[in-house]
Order: sequence, then C-alpha cells, then structure tokens
Amino acid sequence: MQYTNLRGILWLCLFISGVLTAQEQRQIEGRITDTKGDPLLGVTIWIPEISKGTTTDLEGDFSLVIPSNSKQFHLKASFIGYNPETRTIKQGNSFFEIRFEESATELEQVNLSAKSRIQQIEALAYNVEVVDAKKLHHTSLDIGHALDRVSGIRVRESGGVGSDMQLSMNGFRGNQVKIFIDGIPMENFGSSFQLNNIPINLAERIEVYKGVVPVGLGADALGGAINIVTNSDFGNHLDVSYSYGSFNTHRSNINAIYTSETGFTARLNAFQNYSDNDYNIQVDVADLETGEYFPNQEVQRFNDEYHNETIIGNIGVVNTPYADKLLIGFAVGQNYNEIQTGARQVSVYGDRHRRGNILMPSFKYKKEDVFIGGLDVTLNANYNFGEEEVVDTVNRRYNWFGEFIEYDSPGGELNYTHLKFQNNNGIANANVTYEINDSHKIALSNVYTTFNRERENLLSEESQIYSQPQKTTKNIAGIGYTFEQENWSITTFLKNYNQVNVFEEAYRPEGSEYGTVAYRPRQNTFNNFGYGGAATYFLTDNLQLKTSFEKSFRLPEPNELFGDGGVLLEGNSSLRPETSYNYNFGVGYLFRIQKYHQVNLSTNGFYRDAKDFIRPRLNQNQVFQVMDNLADVTNLGIETEARYSYKDKWSAGANLTFQNLRNNTRYEGGQTQESILYRDRIPNIPYLYGNADASYTLESPFNSKNNISFGYNLLYVHSFYLYWPSLGSTKLEVPEQIAHDLSMTYSFGKYNNFQFTLEARNLADANLYDNFSLQKPGRNFTGKIRYSF
Repeated sequence: MQYTNLRGILWLCLFISGVLTAQEQRQIEGRITDTKGDPLLGVTIWIPEISKGTTTDLEGDFSLVIPSNSKQFHLKASFIGYNPETRTIKQGNSFFEIRFEESATELEQVNLSAKSRIQQIEALAYNVEVVDAKKLHHTSLDIGHALDRVSGIRVRESGGVGSDMQLSMNGFRGNQVKIFIDGIPMENFGSSFQLNNIPINLAERIEVYKGVVPVGLGADALGGAINIVTNSDFGNHLDVSYSYGSFNTHRSNINAIYTSETGFTARLNAFQNYSDNDYNIQVDVADLETGEYFPNQEVQRFNDEYHNETIIGNIGVVNTPYADKLLIGFAVGQNYNEIQTGARQVSVYGDRHRRGNILMPSFKYKKEDVFIGGLDVTLNANYNFGEEEVVDTVNRRYNWFGEFIEYDSPGGELNYTHLKFQNNNGIANANVTYEINDSHKIALSNVYTTFNRERENLLSEESQIYSQPQKTTKNIAGIGYTFEQENWSITTFLKNYNQVNVFEEAYRPEGSEYGTVAYRPRQNTFNNFGYGGAATYFLTDNLQLKTSFEKSFRLPEPNELFGDGGVLLEGNSSLRPETSYNYNFGVGYLFRIQKYHQVNLSTNGFYRDAKDFIRPRLNQNQVFQVMDNLADVTNLGIETEARYSYKDKWSAGANLTFQNLRNNTRYEGGQTQESILYRDRIPNIPYLYGNADASYTLESPFNSKNNISFGYNLLYVHSFYLYWPSLGSTKLEVPEQIAHDLSMTYSFGKYNNFQFTLEARNLADANLYDNFSLQKPGRNFTGKIRYSF
C-alpha cells in the first residue's frame, strides 16, 4: 500500500467519523456545591448504564455527552465526606444543580464510593501507578515518551521519531516488561505499532504494574507490565489532532466512536507519523579517499526518514443482553524506516532501509454476570498477517559528510540482502472472574501465542538458510484468589509457563569438506510454575501500605531467538528462559491542606533476584546486538515521588529512582576462580534517574471562557558505563543527561473542545544519548491543534 493512498484513506476516515459522531447525541451539564453554595472540586460523576463518568472542575461544573434516545439513565454523584446523590436523566432535562450535604457517617465508610477509576486501581495491593492520559491529549507526546515521566521507568531510543525504543522498569528492560492494549498482549503487533509511534490520544489511561502483575494480565512478565487502556466510552465521541514540528515532523490522529440507541457501535482509530529526522549530531569523520581524520564534527543526518500510517476499525454491539461488548475489528498499517547507523555511530549508512505492514483481524468479547451474578467473561483474539522487509542492495561505503565510494560488484553496505519475512503470529486470551461475595473473588486466565516465520532473500533464493523453520508457541495459564475487607486485601496466584521452539541447527557433517554446512532439526521445550501474592493495608484513610512477592518466568521472544531480520538484533536460539524472585514494599500517603491543597507522597522499595538474566551485548563486529544469558543478577532499589496540586491551577511533582543492578555470578563456566566481574554493576543500564514537572493554568486575559496552561518538565539521568567497570583501563560511558521541556496550551470554550499547544523540547540544546554514541535530537519545537466533542 502506497503512503499517499493510505494518507488519503486517513482523511476519508476523518470525514466519515465526523458524520457519524455528529448524530444521536446530547450533552448534559451540571454544577455541584456544598450547603453554603461553594463549588466542590473533584466530585465523581458516573452514569452506570453507559459506564461513563467525569469529575467536576474548580467551579464545581461538569459536562458529559450521552446517547440521545428515550432510554432512562441515572446520574450518580459522590464525594468524600458528603452524602452521595442520584438524579434521573430524562429526555427533557439537560442541566443538574446538586447541593451536597455533609455526611454524618465516619469518613472511612464513604471513602470507596468517591474514588475515581484511577484511584481504585492505585488502591490495589500491587505496586501500580496510573497515568491519566486524558490530561496529556493536548500534547504531541507518544505513549513511550509519556511513560518516560513515570517513576522507575526509563525509555531509551537510538535516535529520533520511529527509532528503536526500549523501555526499562526497575532495571528490567525490553521484553522483560510486557505491554498490553486493553489487556491484550502487544507481542504480535509488528514494527508498525510500537510505543513510540502510538499517539497518547489513543489512550484513556496507562496502568503501570511494577514487579508483580495481576493474573488477569496473563503473560510471562519478569519485571512488570504496562496496560494501555483505550477509550471505553459507549457514547459518541470525536477527537482530531494534527501537529507539525522541527525536522519536518508531522503527526495526526483521529479517534471516533458512534453508538446507536440499539447498541450498535462503530469505532475508529487512525494515526500517522512522519519525520525527516535530519537533526545535527556531533561525530568523528574520516575522509574516504585520504583517510584524513576530522574529530568532533557537527553533521546532519541524511538517511533517517521515517513514516507510519495505521487505521484500526471495530464494529459490533454494546450493552446488549448477550454482550456488554462484542467487537469485530481489523487493523491495517505500514511503516518505512531508513537505517542511518548501526548499534554504534561509527557505522553510517546511506541507503539501507526497512519497511513493514500490519494486517490484523481481531475479536473482542466481554460480558458481566454470565449465567449467574458475579461471573464475568472476557475473550480476545487476533492474528497478524503482516510482512517485514529489510533492504541492503547498494554497494557503497559512506561517511558522515554524506560522501560515498561506490563499487561495481553486487553488494550492500552491511550485508547484501533483500530479506522479506512474514511472522504469522497470533494471540488468543481468555479471562474469567467470579465474585463469590463482597470478600472473595477467583480469577482464571489463559494466553496462547503462536509464531511461524517464513523468510526469503530475493537476492539469494536458492540459499537453504532462509527456508529453515523458525517457530515458537507459548501458553501462560493462571489462577488467582483475592480476599478483601474494608481496609485491607490479599491476593495469591499460581501460573504455568509453557514454550516450544522449533528451528534448524547448522552443523558440518562428519567427513565433509571444510565450509560444508548442513541442517538438522531441533526442538526446545520448557514447562514450569510460578507463584506469588500481594497485600495492602490502609492504616488510615490516607496512609496505605503495600507488599508483594512472586516467582516469575520470562520466555525468550521470537526476535531474541531468531533475530529481527538483520536490522539491529542477531538471533540466539540457545537462549534459556529467565526467572526472577521479585519483592516489593511501598508506602503511600495522601492528604489535603485546608480545602484545595493536595499532597501525595509515595516510596517503593524493590529487590530482584534473577537467574539466567537475558541482556543485550554487542556481537563480535559490534554492529549488531545479540541477547545472552547471565547466570545470576540481583537488583536492590528504591523509587520515591512527591506531588502537589492546588485546585485545577497549580500542579508540581518530582520522582527519583535508584537501582543497584549487580552481577551475582561468582563462578563462570564451571571455573573455581572467582570471576573478575563478580558484583560489578550491570553495564549499559542507567542506575540513577528522575523527573520533575510543574504546570500552571490561568484564565485567559482575552476571554474569560478560555484558559492558558504552562508546563515544564525536567529529565535527569546520571552517567553510566557502557562496558563492565572491571574490564579495561578506559571506561566508556554514556554521559549525564539533563533535558528541559516547556509547553503552552491555549484552550477555547468552557469544556476545552478546541486547543492549541506550543512545545519546546531539549530547550538547552544538550547532547542527549540513551545509548552509547547514538545521539538524539537537539532543541526542537512543535505546534499542535486538537478538536474534540
């Protein structure tokens, strides 16, 4: 599919979604005050019939869009310290003025009824943090960079827009941290659907589980999980945005939902990203003809264009007797990525590139109270028919000045190839929960994943290596039990991990000539059990203690076993599954000063004891990365965060993470002499980092119905070694990183339906590196326009 064609489809989607969402909806509004007539901020508004809600602003006002039909809805309002109120929404009334009376009941007895969905999740026993994505919809952030501001998380990129990205959480990184969308693992979404090309507008909230993961998120997560929750609105909704920024960067996004009074629903998500990524970097350059050396030159990247386009459509029904949600969907997308450099910046390419697509049908089903009250069932399945392609067919040698020497013989810049492969991977998962009563709940989950790569090199169709099988299947099954009381709860669970890998092993037949290669079939099978538990206790309404433990396994991913097709990662079929004993303990304290000042303090300590720890290292020619096992690794760390807010005007916060990730492998390869690397800090992983942010909102001096918001964000990462500290006299390191970002948003109207945002990132134009020598963009600017209703 051509880029221009898919871009045209995006605009067609915009037109259709605008027509759909303009039908059969109406807006209700209201104001909530206390008995003195003072407005109440943060009152929870909830309409159970359509599972939709909001909160009041600093003026006590709220607004919701609901289906415009004859069905009768109920508006439920609740707030800590006040009696809850319920109103019936009839066809004729659209404005509700509610006056709350203070509750004569003790505060702890009404606390739960006033919690928002985010507060309910954070009150769980797990070490979980929730990002309210709706508060970031006016920004040009993607989901990856939004997560980079969460305590304990570092998002590392090899360059600009669309570059290779890895996320680490409390020292565990990459595939050790599992990513979900609405509880569905993202393992088979391909290169067209990654964290750094998904706009933040796609998410309603992002749940970050550190360490122990709920059994409902069935996966082999070693260090935690991230669940991206999309808009669950059952009404009608449209959100459209476009941004333009430095390095010719364009981003656009469309989210639309239409729901009829009969329950029929159509949903559309479409987004695109484009960038030349032609920012300047500091690098050493050598003349190709004379070999003359030019150190520390400022040059412009020239082979780094990236674009992706994705459309996700779903149709089905909601709120019917047989399904709360039944959706049939299809995702189609494509991406193109020029490859500027290898794992280190000493390699430079001028024509290497890759491209891929996603063709994924999907099925989603959810029903509460199936057959009996308290029995809930969720089923999801998808299958990706997409292809990936790596092209390296120009026999040239480049330097960073853009100069090149071309050779007459066939060849490539790294390895002469035009590789096409189809991964043919699918996922099916099921979750069943049964709430026996208010105190007891049982949960069952099962996730089955299949992978079967088919490859061909169009330049070497006769080569046997591309016809060898690369297959893997995984099945993760779990059962959990939860016991809850008024101010405490405890959860226990058991998981079974199963994996089968099928591949061909190259060998030299006995008696054959040197260089002769043959292949023999191999199959690796793994099966084991993990277990764990989590508990929380509220000492007071505002002071919460949490603790959790698990023995968890993480099974190698197909890309780690078989490589990524020759882009950055070399395969290692001998990888062993890794396991870890994870311990967490946390304290959270939230309190209010007078009426509108709120302070939230939290501290979490963690300890990880991992065996067969999977980590990346450079291969022999230092061009590719390869995953390898390290026998024993420990990690003792702490993260802390403090936040303050005043009404909807002021907000400020800071977080800091320290992790002491150490090699605990005392003897290597059966040796009796202690390893020189024993107790060394694990290289190429940050161990001290943090964020700080502040925002201020004021009424526009031009129009009292509009407002202006100013935001600031600081990123700090302490320097860390690239290689083992005990090896070599010269210790290469990734230097200290400090970045400053500023933003300004002008919002029009009472409900901020139209917004214009200006952003400046890396304001000090610092040289930033997440990976050794791979420089990220310098100072850059972005403008974004967003409209929603």
